[in-house]
Amino acid sequence: MNNTGQPSLLKKDGINFVIPFILVTSCFALWGFANDITNPMVKAFSKIFRMSVADGTLVQVAFYGGYFAMAFPAAIFIKKYSYKAGVILGLSLYAIGALAFFPAKVIGEYHAFLLAYFVMTCGLSFLETSSNPYILSMGPEETATRRLNLAQSFNPLGSLMGMYAAMNFIQNRLHPMDTAERAQLSQAEFEQIRDYDLNVLIGPYLWIGVAIVIVLILFLTIKMPKYSDNDHRVDFFPTLKRIFSIPRYREGVITQFFYIGAQIMCWTFVIQYGTRIFMAEGMEEKAAEVLSQKYNIVAMVVFCVSRFICTFILRYLNPGTLLKSLAFAACCFTIGVIYFNNIMGMYCLVAVSACMSLMFPTIYGISLKGLGDDAKFGAAGLIMAILGGAVLPLVQASIIDLGTVGNMPAVNVSFVLPLICFVVVAIFGYRSTRYKA
Repeated sequence: MNNTGQPSLLKKDGINFVIPFILVTSCFALWGFANDITNPMVKAFSKIFRMSVADGTLVQVAFYGGYFAMAFPAAIFIKKYSYKAGVILGLSLYAIGALAFFPAKVIGEYHAFLLAYFVMTCGLSFLETSSNPYILSMGPEETATRRLNLAQSFNPLGSLMGMYAAMNFIQNRLHPMDTAERAQLSQAEFEQIRDYDLNVLIGPYLWIGVAIVIVLILFLTIKMPKYSDNDHRVDFFPTLKRIFSIPRYREGVITQFFYIGAQIMCWTFVIQYGTRIFMAEGMEEKAAEVLSQKYNIVAMVVFCVSRFICTFILRYLNPGTLLKSLAFAACCFTIGVIYFNNIMGMYCLVAVSACMSLMFPTIYGISLKGLGDDAKFGAAGLIMAILGGAVLPLVQASIIDLGTVGNMPAVNVSFVLPLICFVVVAIFGYRSTRYKA
């Protein structure tokens, strides 16, 4: 407790967690960078390798597939060792995957980049599985959700840097030849332009790989709380049975699957959505893509500001109630995205980001409430739910590849999928206010 009688945010049992909190919170920005430099790469790889939107979306399958594959192995590792060990291994794999973009460029094959993404996100899976409950443990349980929301507030700052790097150091510097012209190239001409574009694309990934190595060194040298267990036995299936028998947790995992799918769909296909609108106004393809990414950056700024505002509101409002309200607003804006065929649709898509700002950490905090040491495995289940970011965008991409659905642009119709996801989030927000302690 602090001197106002309110539970402390970063102090527990006389221990001050400010420095560890700052260092772990930096990891939130680092994986935000990885997420949001990668979303525009669906369009970039589709153009570079002359592929369909669905084939380009394999970037997201590899990216979020790594989260899915490593979530429970990460939980077992953390159970046996500590949160700190999980963060260190996560940073190591993240760095290896990012630096692997150089040999992938030398190979020059799309699948080599997919492998680099997969390794990188195996590291991100360890990182998120460790960092989220690590933050929850750095103070009283009464302030856990608010503490996680504060840490998560720095995630969109990393996302903004990732979007900025994607726009200015990749999209703006790719060869200006559009998709239709590239389709007419001979194999030799195609390979020449492909190699030029890949040299551009790998730069930011190599720089972030170096930055990760520096952060890794800090974790190895600064004293951090470990939170290791005295009992290192891993009762895997009994633990899973126990936590999935809790409605709050079980429904939280399902909801997180749909929320992550909605988030990735809205931030990935804003490029396709905006490109269609701006090219219809007479803009050439590359300029339309860059302008769409600018709107994506605005959406992330809105997301970031909204995250801080909503974190403050959580001091006075039940998390489930706020979650339900924001999900309902997201549904309304997504309907606008579907039915508007002009710039109003882009404005609605930007507004959706304001509604999403609170969703991930609040679903996370509600789901893990009261799990105690089982939070290590509980966190893994919620990280596995990130698989929604691999599965649902692939479905949306398949719809976009249709071109038109009825008399409507297929890219507009495809946003029915995020709409369904936000309905699921709204239902969870409503039910979370009625769960028993």
